Amino acid sequence: MIAVVGIGADGWAGLGERARAAVLGAPEVIGSVRQLELLPAEVAARRRAWPSPIGPLVEEIVAEPGADRCVLASGDPMLYGIGATLARRLGVQRLEIHPHPSAFALACARLGWPAAEVELVSTVGRPADRLARALAPGRRVIVFGDAGEVARVLAERGYGPSRLVVLEQLGGVEERIGDGVSAAPPHSLHAVAIECRAEPGALVLGRTPGLPDEAFDHDGQLTKRHVRAVTLAALVPLPHQLLWDVGAGSGSISIEWLRAEPTARAVAVEARADRAARARENARRLGVPELEVRVGRAPEALDGLEDPDAVFLGGSVGEARLIDHAMGRLRPGGRIVANAVTLEGERALQQARGQYGGTLTRIAVEHAEPIGRYTAWRPQLGVVQWAARR
Repeated sequence: MIAVVGIGADGWAGLGERARAAVLGAPEVIGSVRQLELLPAEVAARRRAWPSPIGPLVEEIVAEPGADRCVLASGDPMLYGIGATLARRLGVQRLEIHPHPSAFALACARLGWPAAEVELVSTVGRPADRLARALAPGRRVIVFGDAGEVARVLAERGYGPSRLVVLEQLGGVEERIGDGVSAAPPHSLHAVAIECRAEPGALVLGRTPGLPDEAFDHDGQLTKRHVRAVTLAALVPLPHQLLWDVGAGSGSISIEWLRAEPTARAVAVEARADRAARARENARRLGVPELEVRVGRAPEALDGLEDPDAVFLGGSVGEARLIDHAMGRLRPGGRIVANAVTLEGERALQQARGQYGGTLTRIAVEHAEPIGRYTAWRPQLGVVQWAARR
């Protein structure tokens, strides 16, 4: 049995009886150097510090699930940490987990923030730009990561006026809490609390699909806002599911898929390298830098990819072989959506509906625009959308 024990800045004194017993009874204890130094001399177990990277030792633990050992984790092991990793790899039945109050819980307690109303973002080992997805006026966010990087992300997105509180060594004798980036200790992990405030004129974005077109850098290859919202509704972003965004252009569909569901995954496939680079930059700026962008022409560029739960065909829908390939790779219960603006594309979607079923929808959008001294409706190119399930 593997005991996973959460330990905080308060060290041994902060552990309950069962957690202490798990540490004392283990022949081997694994943790960071800092965590191992928190243990008293009475812990006679062999002490092993995590290597950098930790991967090889994780694989050793997974390969020997029957070996008795204790693994130390920072705070709550199942929030962000080794406990969650081992549970995914081994299953909870092989683990005995002893949680400790997390830095998130302690930060909320110190600030008097209701935890259910606060968003948690970790940028430890991840790009700080992922914080951008959480930004909205009035939102409270706790970030695990570097305060300087947090301030950069806020300033770049028009949230420079936000209040920042830096919290270090929460629960320990050296606990410190201070306002502003200057309060952040150098070379130390800390939590950063944010009360989001947007500067005048900032582009304020929500998570409901259908971001303004100006949120994306593009060369015209963009699924427009209202059609995009309808498309995401048909794709149905769901937890942990994978989207193929084929003919991605600026990446708007896959970016909105990831913004709508934080545990979802997406691969954007684009034939042109300049557009692929633009999609990567849009993903970074809009808070989903994890988007995988692949340069190549489908269906060949799809080789080697994991089978998808959803597919969007935004380009080359006139190629029947691409539709057939996507349907053949789609997981059971998966969704496929294709948009066409040309007669040739519409014909391909009619044939796809005849072969695979599904629905055809014509989407017409008009915008009121000035004509001289007057205002008239100016139609956007009509879109025919095919949506089907496997």
